[in-house]
Amino acid sequence: MGRETLRAVWKAGDIELVGAVDPFSGEIDAGVLMDTVETGIIVHPDLGRVLEDIKPDIMIDFTSPESVYNNICTALKLGVRPVVGTTGMSADQLNDVKEKAYRYKTGCVVAPNFAIGALLMMKFAAEAGKYFPNVEIIEMHHDKKVDAPSGTAVKTAELINLGRGEYRARQVSDIENLTGARGAEFVKGIRIHSVRLPGLMAHQEVIFGGLGQTLTIRHDSMSRESFMPGVLLAVRKVMDLNEMVYGLESVIFEGGIPC
Repeated sequence: MGRETLRAVWKAGDIELVGAVDPFSGEIDAGVLMDTVETGIIVHPDLGRVLEDIKPDIMIDFTSPESVYNNICTALKLGVRPVVGTTGMSADQLNDVKEKAYRYKTGCVVAPNFAIGALLMMKFAAEAGKYFPNVEIIEMHHDKKVDAPSGTAVKTAELINLGRGEYRARQVSDIENLTGARGAEFVKGIRIHSVRLPGLMAHQEVIFGGLGQTLTIRHDSMSRESFMPGVLLAVRKVMDLNEMVYGLESVIFEGGIPC
């Protein structure tokens, strides 16, 4: 994702790439990571030093659950607006980021998924959840994804639950002959199943069950390019924010996703 984001920003006519950070690549020209011409931008291992020296407007983070929280805090303290696609932060960490962004009056976008189709999938699932209380989510990702369930699956379950009102899912009798066979129950009977396999990119099915019928809403990202229009949109929108927003739908759909 970092390499794909570098390419997207480099090609964008209204956004300027001014720095790159990677603690593992060594101090090389960013063009090497993009498989393009020499850019004159040297990749540096120290985020804090890059932000202090270059003083960019925005930091885009696609790193790991172990480092993302500290990266965001470093950026906000220096007045740099984070656009974050890394998932795996705890609820306490997200709340702290929200408080810091509000205190520093600095815009921040944290999005579990930047694919426009995935946002529509969540929007449609939230609407369907008003009429189909029984639902399970299957999310499928490549074998290098380290956190489970995905942020997209968690966000989808949250939106469905918010829109349910007084609906209660029909209780299903579960006898697991193999622990975990029924997935993880997130809230109010919404179960999430995580699949990790080589050959996959990012896929999710939301399956609703009702009397004599089922409804399946599915989204597939076949390449990382699918996330780039959303990343660039968030970069443009974050300049107008003075607080943290969670989920790209908050800046795409007027008023967010109605629930």
